[in-house]
Amino acid sequence: MLGSTHGTLTTDARRARVLACEQPRSGPVTVHGRAVDAPGAPGATGAPGTSGTSGAPGEPGARGAAVAAPLDVSGRPLHADVPDLDRFFRPESVAVIGASDAEGRPNTGITRQLVAWAERVGARLHPVHPSREAVFGIPCVPSVAGLPEQVDLAVLLVADPLPVIAELAEAKVRFAVAFASGFAETGEAGALAQDRLAAAARESGMRLLGPNTNLNAFEEFRTDLDGPAIALITQSGHQGRPVFALQELGIRLSHWAPTGNEADLEAADFISYFAERPEVGAIAAYVEGLKDGRAFLLAADRAARRGVPVVAVKVGRTETGARTAASHTGKLTGADDVVDAAMRQYGVIRVDGLDELQDTAALLARARPPLADGVAVYSISGGTGAHVADLATAAGLRLPPLSDARQAELHQWIPQFLDVANPVDSGGHPVGDSRGRKIIDAILADPGIGVLICPVTGPFPPLSDRLVRDLVDAAEHTDKLVCVVWGSPVGTEAAYREVLLGSSRVATFRTVGNCLTAVRAWLGHHRFVRDYRSPFDEAPRTPSPSFRKARALMRPGEQLSEHAAKQLLRAYGIRVPREQLVTSAAAAVRAAGLVGYPVVMKASGARLAHKTELGLVRIGLTSASQVRDAYRELTDTARYEGVELDGVLVCQMVERGVEMVVGVTHDGLFGPTVTVGLGGVLVEVLRDAAVRVPPFGEEQARAMLAELRGRALLDGVRGRPPADADALVEVVLRVQRMALELGGDLAELDINPLVVLPRGQGAVALDALAVCR
Repeated sequence: MLGSTHGTLTTDARRARVLACEQPRSGPVTVHGRAVDAPGAPGATGAPGTSGTSGAPGEPGARGAAVAAPLDVSGRPLHADVPDLDRFFRPESVAVIGASDAEGRPNTGITRQLVAWAERVGARLHPVHPSREAVFGIPCVPSVAGLPEQVDLAVLLVADPLPVIAELAEAKVRFAVAFASGFAETGEAGALAQDRLAAAARESGMRLLGPNTNLNAFEEFRTDLDGPAIALITQSGHQGRPVFALQELGIRLSHWAPTGNEADLEAADFISYFAERPEVGAIAAYVEGLKDGRAFLLAADRAARRGVPVVAVKVGRTETGARTAASHTGKLTGADDVVDAAMRQYGVIRVDGLDELQDTAALLARARPPLADGVAVYSISGGTGAHVADLATAAGLRLPPLSDARQAELHQWIPQFLDVANPVDSGGHPVGDSRGRKIIDAILADPGIGVLICPVTGPFPPLSDRLVRDLVDAAEHTDKLVCVVWGSPVGTEAAYREVLLGSSRVATFRTVGNCLTAVRAWLGHHRFVRDYRSPFDEAPRTPSPSFRKARALMRPGEQLSEHAAKQLLRAYGIRVPREQLVTSAAAAVRAAGLVGYPVVMKASGARLAHKTELGLVRIGLTSASQVRDAYRELTDTARYEGVELDGVLVCQMVERGVEMVVGVTHDGLFGPTVTVGLGGVLVEVLRDAAVRVPPFGEEQARAMLAELRGRALLDGVRGRPPADADALVEVVLRVQRMALELGGDLAELDINPLVVLPRGQGAVALDALAVCR
């Protein structure tokens, strides 16, 4: 049994060890506080960042002057400035390059829409065309150089926008929109053309939307609606139509950013901007691909700090993220798993359908923060209530029973034989008179209830009309959330169109599933922002003492032997068994005596990934003769298999605990990622793992364990003692530090198995594999 120093160190001392990545003297060091590095100089790696803030009016360079941005230890930015997009969405002057009013020309319809939009936002519009004197009665200039004033926004209705960019830069235009297609969406040649376009915009200091975008930013938004608004971001304009149509249901929309190919301006820029807008209650996004993983996380972090919910459809769930991976860790997660985890880390609410996007965004934009997380289901039908209650519970919502006093009160108006604990079944008749409103008020008065869900599976006038009026009236007099599911397939009933949709206080849904998805997201969002602390504030900025030791062990382009990989773990304070690398049977016997019987013997070589499959492991050896025989067998087998060895490891045999896997892989979008899961020889069969994108704190490390289907194994099953989960969390945090510091050098790391011993006894890495970039 291995020793431990649990309980002998202060919290500050434990935190200091993780920061320094010291080797523990004996046993693991549990981190109960968040590891916080003192602000310091940026790390030695990586280039300085640049500000994304727009320049002052009248100046070129919407990005602003290049300034040093704070960087983490991996050289990546810890902060992204908010781009000033006010003059994009509300310009004072607009130039339309390639404007037309000729019948039958594609540009004519676009020009007409832009003229109308400019009038609505109060912008002066200047058509630009080499051979026209006027377009739609507006005087036309032949070129950008002839513009009568400096313009805020240029809309490019030309097939090749690249030559125009230089002209716009000379005219000090701040924003441009390129509608043209034929760029990255068409293949390699188009991608190169897009790179040239992005470089030209970057050099000019101008901010560019597109190419391959559309007119959605210039739609006609309703101005007669009030309350918090939804800001919309889409890479495909058509996919934003359902959210835009919410205006017809009385829900305000403030902006629509159609990002297209994102040669310059991307979804992250608009998330950051919208998160700062006081009128925005929620951000809805349809995302096909993320351009820059770190930029997206920084934008989501800004929204989380501001408490602004981001709801997103991210296509690509079926992407396999195929890769060539030597480690188990590299095979456990695909690209979409990483995207999903990154969104959860920063509170981005991922939904699947556009109907879920519109319903969830609408609720989050308009509903007040919850007073309690309990959900009550109220129906005129016991069957309906039971069905919805089952679905709600399966969705992770909590349906607490109403208090005895509240149930007694409800039975004043509801027959005794009907259940009123939760769900509440009224039996139908009480909703037709004054009892209906009293029932609703009584449910809402229960202190444990924060949400009332009333499913109306189909209209049954006049009772359903009275019911919805009572619900709307009750919602106007409570700070709790009232949701109605109007299940009629018709949707033309006056109770729905005029009463429910006429209320800004009742959240109305057409399906139970969307209602439960939205309510779960609303409750989850407010829990998340209540406890949120940005990991970027606490990310390490300078290398730990471990970094220098570890860097010396790296071999570019090679896979390290198990012995070398374990030295890498030792450098970061992760415990490994006592072991010696030997190259003869006699040395193996001497090593076994020093390590202490029983021992484990394993072949060790730089190209040796999975030893068990090749028969290159022997366990439970208890005598010198067994050690000598095992040495010969291992070297003979390796020679037969054509495996080059650097020796044989004679290792301490560690008492069994819960076998876990902890590792690092490199994601093309987000960089290093950390995975933890159930380990051992069945790791790829069980596929029970959780992943996070650094930086993250202790809370996220513990949340990773909570996500595992086999989490109960750590709690102790079938009489086994609870495992040392604190020690496992510490290993995850130390591996994260390694991933951040060696991210440019470490392609993969796999600790499998990491044996987590009983509580208070630590965790030991029995095997390790590391692949250098």
